Amino acid sequence: PGPWPVRRGACRGPAGASSFGMPFVKESDASSRDHYKKSKMIDRDGYRPNVGIVLVNARNDVFWAKRVREHAWQFPQGGIQSGETPEEAMFRELQEEVGLDPHHVRILGRTRDWLRYDVPRHWVRRDARFIYRGQKQIWFLLRLVGRDCDVSLRRSDKPEFDAWRWQRYWVPLDAVVDFKREVYQLALSELARFLSMEPDPDWLRPFEDPAAVGS
Repeated sequence: PGPWPVRRGACRGPAGASSFGMPFVKESDASSRDHYKKSKMIDRDGYRPNVGIVLVNARNDVFWAKRVREHAWQFPQGGIQSGETPEEAMFRELQEEVGLDPHHVRILGRTRDWLRYDVPRHWVRRDARFIYRGQKQIWFLLRLVGRDCDVSLRRSDKPEFDAWRWQRYWVPLDAVVDFKREVYQLALSELARFLSMEPDPDWLRPFEDPAAVGS
């Protein structure tokens, strides 16, 4: 498929999206330093606990968000803070990144265990390379029971995303940064059972046969 259409503008009608009336801010160096100060949350293998969110609407279309000033699309996700359960972290990240409160969604399921991905070394601050390897995630499947207009990407002082859209569940993952694609494939495949869905064979083929990518 070509570039994904982007939904933008104030939420005044049935289609929710972000407004571009304010300057968006990338993750600052300060917040990045604060992230790595939480080294006690990193396990002995170098993975920091994290939650991922797959949000679906009544048609089982999936919520995708575009990172601020980038062409990368992803699902909401974020670190689990000290003392938080994965579910508590999920609701906090949902509010901070998507602007939704617990009453806007219903939990349909979660992954049984952690799913891990490694972050390329050049993405990691030099002073953290000896302790930080990547993320280990519990993924939640949520049903939106509110309206599209309830989505607000500007709920946080430092928005992660500047646009969003619904896509079919088995959309190709080529718009996802490459080192996260396998975890996305694993999460979507495992969570599909809560929607009584079977993976699309064509969707699985690139993961089963790497030579098929780009063919």
